[in-house]
Amino acid sequence: MAVYAIGDVQGCYDPLRRLLDVLRFDPAADALWLVGDLVNRGSHSAEVLRLVRGLGERAVAVLGNHDLTLLAVAAGQVKPKRKDTFHSILDAPDCADLLDWLRRCPLLHHDPVLGFTMIHAGLPPQWDLALAQRCAAEVEEVLRGSSCNAFLGRMFGGEPRRWRSDLAGYDRLRFAVNALTRMRFCAADGTLSFSEKGPPGSQRPELLPWFAVPDRRSANLNLVFGHWAALGYYRAPGVFALDSGCVWGNRLTAIRLDEPGVPAWSVPAANSPLVPT
Repeated sequence: MAVYAIGDVQGCYDPLRRLLDVLRFDPAADALWLVGDLVNRGSHSAEVLRLVRGLGERAVAVLGNHDLTLLAVAAGQVKPKRKDTFHSILDAPDCADLLDWLRRCPLLHHDPVLGFTMIHAGLPPQWDLALAQRCAAEVEEVLRGSSCNAFLGRMFGGEPRRWRSDLAGYDRLRFAVNALTRMRFCAADGTLSFSEKGPPGSQRPELLPWFAVPDRRSANLNLVFGHWAALGYYRAPGVFALDSGCVWGNRLTAIRLDEPGVPAWSVPAANSPLVPT
C-alpha cells in the first residue's frame, strides 16, 4: 500500500486527476492525504469534493481556510467574495451531502506508524502534538454539532493572536482555527501575523516562518502542510510544504509518505508533460 499526500487542490480537478494517474493511485490499495483547501478559486470544486468523498476511508483531508469559508457562506454567516467560486457546490443537487461530509473532516491528522502529521497551515510554537490534537478536536466537535452555524459566524477575526492556556470559548476556538488554517509567519513568542503572505525573507524582521521559530515544541514531528503558495514546494528536516500554487497556474505536488526519502511528483496546472520534482 502506498500513502500519498497532495497539496492544495482548490478546485483544480483536472490536474488532480492527472496527478493521480501519474502516481498510478489504486483506490483499492493506496491511501491519499490532502492538506486542505480542496475548494475555491478553481472552477471545479464540486468535482474535487465528489472525487475525494468517493474514496471513503482511503482518503483523509484536513480542513483549510477556504473549506471553512465555504461552510460559513453556505450557512449564511458570511458573504462570498468576488473571486470565490463556491457556486458549483452551492448550486449542486448534492450540495447538502458534500457540505455535511466537509464539515466532518478533521483539522489535524496524525499517523504514529508512518510518523507524519498533517495540518493545513501550521502549529504555534507553544503547541506539542498532544495540545495540537486537543485543540483541533475541540473545533471539530463544534463543527460536527448543533452549534456549528453559530460558531461559523464567530470563527473569523484576528484575535487573539497569541496562545494562552487559559483561552476559553470562542477565543480559544478562533485561535485554533487561525493557527491550523491561516498562519504563515509569527513572532518568536508565537504572536500570529496575518498581513504578510509572501515568501520567507519578505516579512518584517521581527517575524519568522512558523516552522523556523526556535524551540518550537513540535520540532520533533514530521509536518505535512499547505496553504503557503508563495513558499511553494519546500522541504526541510521535519517540514514538508506542498502548496505549489496549482490554482495560480503553477503545479500540483504529491509526496509518498511510506517510502524512504519521501519521493515527490508534480504536474503542471495546464495539460502539459509531467514536471520533475
